[in-house]
Amino acid sequence: MRIPGSFFLAFCLNRGTSEGPRVGFTVPRSTGKAVERNRIKRRLREAVRLQLWKLAPQWDVVFNARRTALAAPFEELEREVDRVFRRCKAS
Repeated sequence: MRIPGSFFLAFCLNRGTSEGPRVGFTVPRSTGKAVERNRIKRRLREAVRLQLWKLAPQWDVVFNARRTALAAPFEELEREVDRVFRRCKAS
């Protein structure tokens, strides 16, 4: 399942096994230099860490970040991650 957002594009896959949720991050080179890409990954990782308990164990989620994630307020990033996890749970 593909879930678009203003800060990232999320891809969700239901594995069917309960090994625990797995989350990955990609940030394209076109987003900026390495310092900016790493900062985006750190911000997304923290937002996911705070919301991970909401994700069922059978899900794989990959976040493909957009440049807007760099300057976005952290609360909005958390809200978007929560929205993705809820959509995964609903399907």
